[in-house]
Amino acid sequence: MAGMSGATVEERLEGSLQRYWLDRVAQHTHDSYAGIPLSKFPEDLRVYEHLLWADQPNVVIELGSQYGASALWFRDRLRTLAGYGLISDYRVIAVDVQTDAARACLERADRHWEESISLLTGDVCDADLPRRVRELLPADARCFVVEDSAHVYDTTIAALDGFAPFVSPGGFFVVEDGCVDVEPMRLDDAWPRGVLPAVADWLARPAGREFSVRRDLELYGVTCHPGGLLQRALPIDTP
Repeated sequence: MAGMSGATVEERLEGSLQRYWLDRVAQHTHDSYAGIPLSKFPEDLRVYEHLLWADQPNVVIELGSQYGASALWFRDRLRTLAGYGLISDYRVIAVDVQTDAARACLERADRHWEESISLLTGDVCDADLPRRVRELLPADARCFVVEDSAHVYDTTIAALDGFAPFVSPGGFFVVEDGCVDVEPMRLDDAWPRGVLPAVADWLARPAGREFSVRRDLELYGVTCHPGGLLQRALPIDTP
């Protein structure tokens, strides 16, 4: 079919669940959105749709932009929310250490992309990065944060330290690709490690105690982000 690429995954019902998972992981690296490579499971994208609809943010902060497809995908979801009259003045802020490839791909896909997407060159471990991102926010920003950078301990902790404060009460911070730390889910030895230990350590800190892990929102049985859906608590009403 035009616009589709990658091998079809077929598995017998009596086959191995791990084999199916590994085949799916290999397949998703060849997927795309709007003609741009996009390495995300459709099940995870569907969960994002649920979270975005429930939270109704008008800003997505994406830490790690790769080719820009996910920034475009998030922008299109925010545009849908705006079409239903739920938000206005929406924006995606996508950060990466290199943004040239994303800029070129976005330019090919949508020549008006800069009206609603900001590409920011920066390192998530740079302590000044949160200030630079904050300068791009609209006055009424409600932020949904996605950490999709290097998937190692240091970058995960830095992302949580720097950007969890952007999340409003009841909102979400998603740490992607904790699957790198689940041994049966690892596709090969070249994958990084450190995401889930970083999440666990950060949640034990004072700032992390405002967040809870929402494993119940991993709705479809297959996810690259086990233990990565973090929701900030609503304030406790006091008499």
